[in-house]
Amino acid sequence: MDQAALTRIAEALERMSPAPLEAPDFSAASAFVWHVGPDRLEPVPQVSRVDLDLLVGIDRARETLLDNTRRFAEGFSANNALLWGARGMGKSSLVKAIHGRLSAEHSDLKLVELQREDLPSVARLLNHLRSASQRFLLFCDDLSFGHDDQHYKSLKAVLDGGIEGRPENVLFYATSNRRHLMPRDMIENERSSAINPSEAVEEKVSLSDRFGLWLGFHPCDQDAYLSMIAGYCEAYRVVVDAETLKAEAIEWQATRGSRSGRVAWQFFTDLAGRHGVALR
Repeated sequence: MDQAALTRIAEALERMSPAPLEAPDFSAASAFVWHVGPDRLEPVPQVSRVDLDLLVGIDRARETLLDNTRRFAEGFSANNALLWGARGMGKSSLVKAIHGRLSAEHSDLKLVELQREDLPSVARLLNHLRSASQRFLLFCDDLSFGHDDQHYKSLKAVLDGGIEGRPENVLFYATSNRRHLMPRDMIENERSSAINPSEAVEEKVSLSDRFGLWLGFHPCDQDAYLSMIAGYCEAYRVVVDAETLKAEAIEWQATRGSRSGRVAWQFFTDLAGRHGVALR
């Protein structure tokens, strides 16, 4: 094959391969979303979040995660955190609210959202973050693994960092409905069918052990549910008679069959709309 043909093949391969990710302008925003195909960090001009003071009923988790994140923002050591438990109790809202509070004090603290299905690309993302001067909260919402799901192996690059170690300027926060990131029936199935039951599940179950912080979120009682709504009313200046508010809020949660921070916000969204209050 002559040199001209080899040159054409090389040029064609270059056109087919994605261009390397340019160094992002981290001053463009306080939060970014990681995408693949091609790799890129897209700035988020306005993060969808609520004020930290509006998250009630999760005081212990709030203060623990706030202290941990503040230490990290100030350049000190901190732990990766797994926020697990009941749906709709403010796990992801807490991460975003804490970032919002601390990024106002520390402009170099950035939030980077990573989708679970993009975990295999995490090593490439870490390489870009490692060389930056900013500090990054790498955030994966609703993290869990199913049967034959191998994505959990990529997560170890974030938690342990492999031979290079986790970048000093990156901290990983994840939310999940499952404490061990995998369904209980999957654990039991592997225990019952494996030649060595303990080794069959140890690798996957031990993944959650690699988080330095485990913060549990549990269903709220009625008092906490009503306190959330009262806090929203005060923050957005929605004036409603106390007894009427209580009766409507209880009726709303009865129709939903559950109480949670999400249900409280959904009720308040309806209430604010009926009272002509825009939520911005």
